[in-house]
Amino acid sequence: MKELSVAEQRYKAVLAVIGDGRQVSEVAAAWGVSRQTLHAWLSRYERDGLEGLVDRSHRPLSCPHQMDPQVEVAVLEARRRPPEWGARRIVHELKRQGLSASESGVYRALRRAALIDPAGRRRRQREWKRWERARPNELWQLDVVGGILLRDGSTLKCLTGVDDYSRFCVSARLMPRERTQPVCDAFTLALNTYGVPEQVLTDNGKVFTGRFNTPPVEVLFDAICRRNGIEHLLTKPRSPTTTGKIERFHRSLRAEFLSEAVFDTLADAQARLDAWVAAYNTDRPHQGLGMDTPAHRYAGAPRRPAAAEPDRSGPEWVARKVSTVGVVCVSWQQVSVGKHRAGERCDVHVGPDTLQFWIGNELLRTVKRESSGPVRNKAPLGGATSRNRTRQ
Repeated sequence: MKELSVAEQRYKAVLAVIGDGRQVSEVAAAWGVSRQTLHAWLSRYERDGLEGLVDRSHRPLSCPHQMDPQVEVAVLEARRRPPEWGARRIVHELKRQGLSASESGVYRALRRAALIDPAGRRRRQREWKRWERARPNELWQLDVVGGILLRDGSTLKCLTGVDDYSRFCVSARLMPRERTQPVCDAFTLALNTYGVPEQVLTDNGKVFTGRFNTPPVEVLFDAICRRNGIEHLLTKPRSPTTTGKIERFHRSLRAEFLSEAVFDTLADAQARLDAWVAAYNTDRPHQGLGMDTPAHRYAGAPRRPAAAEPDRSGPEWVARKVSTVGVVCVSWQQVSVGKHRAGERCDVHVGPDTLQFWIGNELLRTVKRESSGPVRNKAPLGGATSRNRTRQ
C-alpha cells in the first residue's frame, strides 16, 4: 500500500468537503483534526491550489522588534575588538555611539553569530547581593600579583590595591621581586597620593604581616599601618574570595593588559601600566558600579594625610654599625641582621620590652629585650666560655 504524503492527505480531506458535500465537522473528526484546521486547508487550497496544502515555515513575514542591520553590525564589531565584552558592556558602548539596543537583543545577536556559548552563561541568583563598604577610603584591598614578563626572560611583581567602595585603583607599582621594602615603598606612595584609608585588607603573606611568626613580630607594613592609624585586616587562610574585588581586578589586568605582553624594561612596563590604570579609573565603565567609572565614584573621597617618618633622634634610639659577621650589639645583646648588611648603619629602637632594628625605612627584626646588665656565662661570637678557659 502506497503511503500518502501530507499534502495528499490534506487534499483528500478537502475533496471530501467540496467534492462529496460532507460537513466540515464530520470530515475533521474523520481525519483527527479540528474544524479550524480544516477551514484553514480549505482557504489555502482556494487561494493557492495544491501548493497551499504543503507544509510552510512558521516564521513570521515581519518582525517589528527585529534589530536594525546597522546596529547588529556595530554589535559584532564591538564584540570582536575585545572578545571578553558581554551584552551589558556592548549596550553601553552603543549608547556612546548614539545607537540603541537592548541587552537581550544584543545577546541574541551574539548567539546567532556563534560568538557566545549559552552553556557557559551563569545567571545571578535573585537573592545575591554584592558586599561593599559605604564610602571611599574606608577600606583598601591590597595584594601582590606576578606574571609580568620582560624581554630578557625575567618576571616582575606588582603591588595592586583597589578601593572597596569605588573599585578605584590606588596602587599598581612594579618591583623586581616581592620583598618587604619595595612593597612598603609602594604602599607609602599610595598613602601619600590618595590619603590614608581607615582599614586595609590583605592576605597572610610575610611582606604584609608577622603575626604568624614564632614569636610574632611587627613587620614594616604593620608598622606603617600602626603609625598611620590604619586597621590591618587579614583574610582567612586559603580564602581568596575574601579579597574578591582585588582578585577581579587581577583578572581584568591579565585579560586587558598582560595578555601576551612582553616589556623591554621595568620602566617601560611601569609607564604602560600607568596608562592602562588611568584608563581603567577614568574611562572604562565598571559593571559592578552600574556602568559608572571608578574615578566618578571615588570623587570626593576624604584625604587624610600620611604620617611623617618617625624621628630617630630621641633617647630611645641608638645607632650601631653592623659587624663583618652581620651582628649588631646593643643592651648587652647580640642580634644577627644578616651578613649581607655588614658595614651598614643600623638604627635600633630600645623599647621597654623589645628591640627594633632598622636600616633606612626597612624594619629588619623585632626581638624581645632581655634583662639589662651583662649576660654571664655567654661568650662573644667565636670565643670560648669561661669554664672552657679555666680548664685550658
